[in-house]
Amino acid sequence: MDNLNSSLLLPLIVFLPLIAALLGFILSRNIVQGLTNVGFACAQFLTVAMTTVLFLNENAYQSERYEIGAWGAPLGIDLVVDGFSIVMISLTGLLTLILTIYSAVYYEDDAKSLRFWPLWWLLISGLNALFVSADAFNIYVSLEIIGLSAAALVALQSTRAALEAALRYLLVGLLGSLFYLMAIVILYRSHGTLDLTQIATSSSNEFPDQVAMILITIGLLLKIALFPLHFWLPPAHANAPTPVSAILSALVVKASLYVLIKFWFEVLNESTTFAASQLLGCLGGAAIIYGSWKAFRATQLKVLIAYSTVAQLGYIFLLFPLSGQTTNSNSFSGSAFQAAVYFIVAHACAKAAMFLSAGNLILSQGSGDIAQLKGIATREPLNVLVFAIAGVSLIGLPPSAGFIAKWLLLTASIESGQWWWVIVVLSGGLIAAMYLFKILNLAFSNKPFNTGTTQFVAQKHPSRMLTTAALVLALITLALGLNAEFIINMAQPTLKVSGI
Repeated sequence: MDNLNSSLLLPLIVFLPLIAALLGFILSRNIVQGLTNVGFACAQFLTVAMTTVLFLNENAYQSERYEIGAWGAPLGIDLVVDGFSIVMISLTGLLTLILTIYSAVYYEDDAKSLRFWPLWWLLISGLNALFVSADAFNIYVSLEIIGLSAAALVALQSTRAALEAALRYLLVGLLGSLFYLMAIVILYRSHGTLDLTQIATSSSNEFPDQVAMILITIGLLLKIALFPLHFWLPPAHANAPTPVSAILSALVVKASLYVLIKFWFEVLNESTTFAASQLLGCLGGAAIIYGSWKAFRATQLKVLIAYSTVAQLGYIFLLFPLSGQTTNSNSFSGSAFQAAVYFIVAHACAKAAMFLSAGNLILSQGSGDIAQLKGIATREPLNVLVFAIAGVSLIGLPPSAGFIAKWLLLTASIESGQWWWVIVVLSGGLIAAMYLFKILNLAFSNKPFNTGTTQFVAQKHPSRMLTTAALVLALITLALGLNAEFIINMAQPTLKVSGI
């Protein structure tokens, strides 16, 4: 980004949400507040779109660095963007726009909006800052902003279950940050800098870097909620407000995953081992089976979707054993990386659509009990359709984005000769079909739910805008499946493991 206008876009991506957060404290609870936040979401989306276009046209997928205040590393704060981060900030901009519109209607005439909007924009700012950070300590600050604001957003429901889930989320997040912070201390002592590029240049397989890599991995796995460290995720996602559940599953857990991938394959690649990558793959495989089975056994709709997130995260962790960073040949590493990045995008859109449709169904039915969904398709056909489209993507059926993502994973598994991951991926898809078709079977049942002799009556029908926002996300999921080449090309691996 050589000219002045384009160079200002990276810091603008971070500071626009901060300005919106400050205004959230000032504006009163009325229609002006909702319109203002939607306006900021549109401005954020346009800024991200311009950044993406400039990056693709001018940089040919190579990383680009911006020095804040003309002070370069290690003294100054640098922002950096590459193919992976462009995918993530573009995804964040798109989902922020749709979820902000949903939230403006969801919190219309609700006193909780006074607390929601500042926390919402603080979360978005933390996400954007993390995706463009070039410094390990700035990543730590971004993770803290994300964790604190996310936990506070979960607590907005003010129920006992939500407060307990938020407190558990906060404590686990702080523990994960502590591990990461200890790793930063070791890295600074060993390398004399916290700039990721400079650390990558001087990294080695020495003991300090190995310890730092272990601490970073443990800390981030806690934040990602990979099995068996997932215990905090289902209560937090299930008890949060609907738009918060959507962004937690779609983006927040992916932020820590983004950092882990950067450290694992780029910054401290020399400190990773084949055994460690296989261990992460095994944990991912266990997450797929365990999370899918728990989703099948769930009795609450949002709990089912939350455990589905646990399972879907496991697929992305197959990147580690499939990357081939410690084998004699890494010809398949590029496809493994592209599969993981595309899976992140596909899951984010599908899971956000599913949480929004589930929230609308709960709003219509007045309860989150799965048993009470009988016959709801007659009253909420569009929301059931959205749930079905998102479910098709999570199962991995064509023509959804989930099908392309799983096809890429299966291809990488076969190319690498690790055929056992094919069994895991297919088994996870079958169990996902079981719990998702269970919901659809109830929804299209001819016998509506009733308690005793009194038929259950819906409390409130969701507004047209709430349904439209969910439908748009579902259609995006389908569109990604029909045109996957753009994201796959943009996700060209620039990491050491790819050999590029």
